[in-house]
Amino acid sequence: MSGFPVSARLGAAILAFAAALAGCSQETPPTPAPPEVEVLTIRAQPIPNEIVLPGRVQAVRIAEVRARVDGIVQRRLYAEGSDVRAGQALFAIDPRELRAELNAARAALARAEATAANAQQDVDRYRPLLSDQAISRQEYDAAVARLGTARADVAQNRAQVESARLNLSYATVNAPISGRAGRAEVTEGALVSGASATLMTTIEQIDPIYVNFSQSSADLLEIRRDIASGRLNVPPLGRVEVRLELEDGTTYGASGRIDFLDLAIDEETGTAAVRAEFPNPGRQLLPGQFVRAHIFAGTRPDGIVVPQRAVKMTAQGATVMVVGNNNIVAVRRVQPGELRGGNWVIRSGLRPGDRVIVNGLQQAMPGQPVRISGPRPRSAPQPRAPVPESAEPKG
Repeated sequence: MSGFPVSARLGAAILAFAAALAGCSQETPPTPAPPEVEVLTIRAQPIPNEIVLPGRVQAVRIAEVRARVDGIVQRRLYAEGSDVRAGQALFAIDPRELRAELNAARAALARAEATAANAQQDVDRYRPLLSDQAISRQEYDAAVARLGTARADVAQNRAQVESARLNLSYATVNAPISGRAGRAEVTEGALVSGASATLMTTIEQIDPIYVNFSQSSADLLEIRRDIASGRLNVPPLGRVEVRLELEDGTTYGASGRIDFLDLAIDEETGTAAVRAEFPNPGRQLLPGQFVRAHIFAGTRPDGIVVPQRAVKMTAQGATVMVVGNNNIVAVRRVQPGELRGGNWVIRSGLRPGDRVIVNGLQQAMPGQPVRISGPRPRSAPQPRAPVPESAEPKG
């Protein structure tokens, strides 16, 4: 080799290096490892059937206090916006004209009673004379008729006295129910009319209090189908629990119960009226207030929930990525129900045993294999059931 020229040895080395490069270029590049994902194995489990509906607060009883006689308002006897009790005086109407009418009725009654007494004496005096034939039968019958007329006048005047006494009592306007009295609609010196029933104020009972909301006919039909098929177990109407979410996002402390469900559908809105009753000792709920009602209408024994991050919401609908045979990824369309905490309740699209990707969605591609991380897939999380009212901590 030492006899070869330097140029020949250099050329041989270059050829050997080129052959080595050519051999390397013909080797197949290594296949990248499948991406690692975390999955959740779906299993059926009992979950509360929660329905969320907007609602309005309404007083349990509303009484419009109206004038029942004509007169001038003398005084307002209550503080506007205060609590009043049934029978409490609210307004005083000038009673002088009504008192004069009562006195006139009493005088007419006294005159009628005197006339009746005189007619009674005539009958008593004529009766023995009739048996002795000292007077005619016609005279006696006329005396009896005058007595009957006089007694009728007494009864009529006695009724007029009672009416005048009742009108005089209406000069003091009393509260028909207990509750919160609103703003006065009339002031001192105002003329009120009994014929037109002038509105003077309004009283509302707000403890307990009602919340009204509406359920669409389509949702009601679905609920009835689920009940008939056994997919939903619903307690009696009076035991359906309702919790309220206030306008600021906080939860009202006390829970209520459904006490009314209209069996007719409103033709204009296509909804059925539903009402719940709540205790309201602190007057936190006020009539007209907007709330969001969370209705716990029974339990779904075979419910399915998945974490919120596993569901992709698009304009075409909701989808999840599932791992099938040979760990191949597929896209599955689902129908989500309500969002409960950090989990979606899935109405349809998933079955027990399906493996849903919850972590690693960015690396997973439909139709491509994946590698499941961890020794075993996780099971579906147990949704948090509503706390029974009796179990709530006492404040």
